[in-house]
Amino acid sequence: MTTATARPFDARTDEILRTLEAGGQYKRLGMLESPMDAVVKMRDHGEVLCFCSNNYLGLANEPRVVEAGIEGLKKYGAGTASVRFICGTFEPHETLEATISEYMGTQASYTFVSCWNATEALFPTFCEAGDFILSDELNHACIIDSIRLTPVIKKGVKKGVFKHSDMASARQKLEAARSDPEVTGQIWVVTDGVFSMEGDIADLPGLRKLCDEFDAMLVVDDSHGHGVMGDTGRGTHEHYGMCPGAPNFDKANGTVDYFSGTLGKALGGGAGGFIAGPKRGTELIIQRGRPTLFSNALPVTVACSANKAIRILMDEPQRVQKLRSNVATARKKLAAAGFEVLESPTAICPIIVGDTAKAISMSKRLLELGVFVIGFGYPVVPEGTARLRIQMSAAHTDEHIERLVEALKKL
Repeated sequence: MTTATARPFDARTDEILRTLEAGGQYKRLGMLESPMDAVVKMRDHGEVLCFCSNNYLGLANEPRVVEAGIEGLKKYGAGTASVRFICGTFEPHETLEATISEYMGTQASYTFVSCWNATEALFPTFCEAGDFILSDELNHACIIDSIRLTPVIKKGVKKGVFKHSDMASARQKLEAARSDPEVTGQIWVVTDGVFSMEGDIADLPGLRKLCDEFDAMLVVDDSHGHGVMGDTGRGTHEHYGMCPGAPNFDKANGTVDYFSGTLGKALGGGAGGFIAGPKRGTELIIQRGRPTLFSNALPVTVACSANKAIRILMDEPQRVQKLRSNVATARKKLAAAGFEVLESPTAICPIIVGDTAKAISMSKRLLELGVFVIGFGYPVVPEGTARLRIQMSAAHTDEHIERLVEALKKL
């Protein structure tokens, strides 16, 4: 009989963990003992400046957002205890989904417990045999996994990848798909709006033109664009004048067909995701989406908090301008200090250092200096492109930014 210590899983897992530890790539979880904000209390480190959060608008600990969640908790209880189609749909879900649609400029929306859950629902539900999905090579892991899963659930769905933000590469792949006799159904093109590791943005107008030419549908995951891009923070599509209802909307630019998005970053920072677009798509998700049919509804307290956060954003666009000002200040000061930051209008400021162990070591030293910045390496980013990813918030002050730069100089 095989002993527990000799089991293949135990042996190989122990070896992986030993290798990570020896190579300086072992990730240790930082334990927070305070709400998420520009300054957080961290176990064993006390108060530190937080420059690694997705709390782009400072709404995660906004009193009105917190109070909305508390009221939702009191009125509707701790959990839904059901999937949506049985008895898990509560009035705050309906309210939130109407607010998301208004915010995104879409006909409808539908919420999930996470954006990963939402994206995992989208392609396996929408696609059928003969369809083709084309994805940017730097798309988020949730998009990649959703596309990988789709042909398993829907036999006959084909897939392809184009070079990052390269319209010529995308055109080549679309031309090949159009001439493929096995591609007889819908063509889909999917991209992040803001790429989370690079901090750059997709060429949505360019992709829209290609989609129109090849009769394809455009899907955008704008999780890092919500609250950040566009004059009123509606997202990357607003940045390009492609958001119906936004002040700069230009019908000639076209629109996005479907979005996936998150409530766990700028829009309250709690949890949850959504799909937004034409109502026929959200209705299909309700009827056939496996993550919808087999996973509990978004907790009502989170729905209430997120709804309040989006309302605050729409009522107070100055928060977006404050974020934009902080990003400009940080980029200017980092450049003056001799750091090369990938150029972008987003709130993500990556400093490439190359080696994963080096990035983690730099992150550890920054924390000792009272600045919380995460070093990202493989497998989150490709080997040799490890980085410190600095993320800005509207909650940061000029003093916070100055302390960040001074700590980086000490490295």
